[in-house]
Amino acid sequence: MSSVVVLGGGYAGMKVAKTLDDVADVTLVDPSDAFLHNVASWRALVEPSWIDRIFLPYDRLLHRGTILRDRAVAVDGRTVTLASGATLRPDYLVLATGSAYPFPAKTPENDAAAARAAIAAAHTELIGAARVLLVGAGPAGLELAGEIKHFFPDKQVTIVDIAPDILAGPYDQELRDELRRQLDKLDVTLLLGSPLRELPETPAATAGPVTVTTAAGDQVTADIWFRCFGVARATDFVPESLLDETGRVRVDAWLRVPGVDGVYALGDAANADRPTAGAAGRQADVVAASLRARITGEGEEGTYEAPPVAVLVPLGPEAGAGQLPGAGVIGPEKASEIKGRTMLLDWYEVLFDAPARR
Repeated sequence: MSSVVVLGGGYAGMKVAKTLDDVADVTLVDPSDAFLHNVASWRALVEPSWIDRIFLPYDRLLHRGTILRDRAVAVDGRTVTLASGATLRPDYLVLATGSAYPFPAKTPENDAAAARAAIAAAHTELIGAARVLLVGAGPAGLELAGEIKHFFPDKQVTIVDIAPDILAGPYDQELRDELRRQLDKLDVTLLLGSPLRELPETPAATAGPVTVTTAAGDQVTADIWFRCFGVARATDFVPESLLDETGRVRVDAWLRVPGVDGVYALGDAANADRPTAGAAGRQADVVAASLRARITGEGEEGTYEAPPVAVLVPLGPEAGAGQLPGAGVIGPEKASEIKGRTMLLDWYEVLFDAPARR
């Protein structure tokens, strides 16, 4: 039976491992003991009943394959050196190590119990804060603002960003206008178009005096702040010759790493598309189908083409907006139906259907 090693158990890696579990000897390598459904991390921050739900134990993912709590420190072709000192030499290697993002959208804790405790502590800190500062007006900052105002409408929320408008990226202005309309209705203050002179001295997600000043001279005072920007690719173990200028692994249309037979890269670690959970899932389908075809001799290897821009930005369970191919800009009712109420958690719970390992 062909062996497949998947490095990283995020949205891309865990789906590839799950899909190939019946046809290959699969080893999923991740330092954590549970998958974090970080799409719902902001919901867990404001509504602690979600904290346990967003951590899905890896021992419930695979029926046959192996879960290895470790991390890659070097890759040479298909040879992987792990932090433990072990070496893996599979027939096929999948690089899906994703990215890091400031807590609590993602957590540096590799132990789910410790991560849950950290989010619960941040929730307690948030509860006692009357004024909240969010640095970053991308999807993360906007979503967190909406979550806070839905669950704690009396809190004062201010978003600051160097950009002149919210939601930088290839989106229709109509979407920004709709989100700004809803943010105004929620009484969220936007302070845009000027960089901060420096970030707060108080650690993020921790209660304490917070004062920041923009280069334009505007001053904001708060009781807690959250960093809502700063994606870092988790590709430091990959040879520089395989990376592009942004630190992502270069891939071809088949999501293969050029010049290295049997090695694929996808999700946030690869340069195939924008770094979103949706893109990671679609790329996982392509890689899994290609590997299944190579392993079984049935079917064909597929290519990946980035689809038209799509984004959903819930502002709490009942508000938000999005931009979808064929539908254009959608408002709060549709955004809530698709994502806001469930945060897509039900779909991922289905994937983790294997019996717990003893």
